[in-house]
Amino acid sequence: MTTLLTPSSTSLFARDARHYLQLTPRQLPSQYLYDPLGSALFDAICELPWYGITRAETRLLAAHRDEIFAQLPGVTRIVELGPGDGRKLRTLVEGTSTPLIAHLIDVSTVALSRTAQTLSEAGNVTVLTHEGPFEHGLDQIARVTPDDPPLVLLLGSNIGNFDPPASMALLRRIRASLTRGGALLIGADLVKPQHQLLLAYDDPLGVSAAFNLNVLARINRELGGDFDLRAFRHRAVWNAACSRMEMFVVSTKPQRARIDALDLDIDFAEGEAIWTESSYKYTAEGLTRWLGDAGFEPAAQWLDCEAGFALSLARAF
Repeated sequence: MTTLLTPSSTSLFARDARHYLQLTPRQLPSQYLYDPLGSALFDAICELPWYGITRAETRLLAAHRDEIFAQLPGVTRIVELGPGDGRKLRTLVEGTSTPLIAHLIDVSTVALSRTAQTLSEAGNVTVLTHEGPFEHGLDQIARVTPDDPPLVLLLGSNIGNFDPPASMALLRRIRASLTRGGALLIGADLVKPQHQLLLAYDDPLGVSAAFNLNVLARINRELGGDFDLRAFRHRAVWNAACSRMEMFVVSTKPQRARIDALDLDIDFAEGEAIWTESSYKYTAEGLTRWLGDAGFEPAAQWLDCEAGFALSLARAF
């Protein structure tokens, strides 16, 4: 495994915590949910019976991987944005014996290391890791592979973590990094009944709550915060007007939190929330139009109707 890009994650975390926690409403970017403990908790979420995204996507990849590679006979590079633990990529590459170079892009060192370990069992795959935001990794890959257009993977409904303008900007950025012959394989969670969505983001076992509250524990660990975790609770809300799930950590009483590394005191009113994540949901038809608007030519789409999940292949033309 080779790491090509390693920014200072602690300094970025401190900068963003100072900025976003002083906004109205208070916020924290969702990327900071994924420290080592947060990544482990998210892996546990993916195993919960109420969170079917990972299982649905894995089923689609296993069922259609031969078809995917048949449509991309010349591909030798795969770029995955946010690879998780690597199991989905391993499922996909089991559909070919062609030697491949896999570029993994993520802000989480732990996720990159785990994915590389998972792929070590695939003898036809060479792994390169890029630690940092998606855009930084795409810029670097565009420099090192100008004549070898890759298949870009944006799986796990990672696209749903961006608001519509930002998601369109990301899709266009991906398209700009590809020459003719490149392609995008994207997985997206679809709109489904509200009770189903709420169970996925606020499960009865409390794993989602622990995942969300861990971002405050991370501030305590890394930035010298003194957040009282027992005085905050997890809240998940379905915003139908915006077609998104929203996650918050909510203060249960009036209180003050101190962050020593930022020399910052924050006063919370009872019921005041920090917005930690938005997860947008799509329709299959809307996703196809979205890809077209970003400059891709939709090539194929496969649905898991039971779980409400879409896997779409689009080409750069």
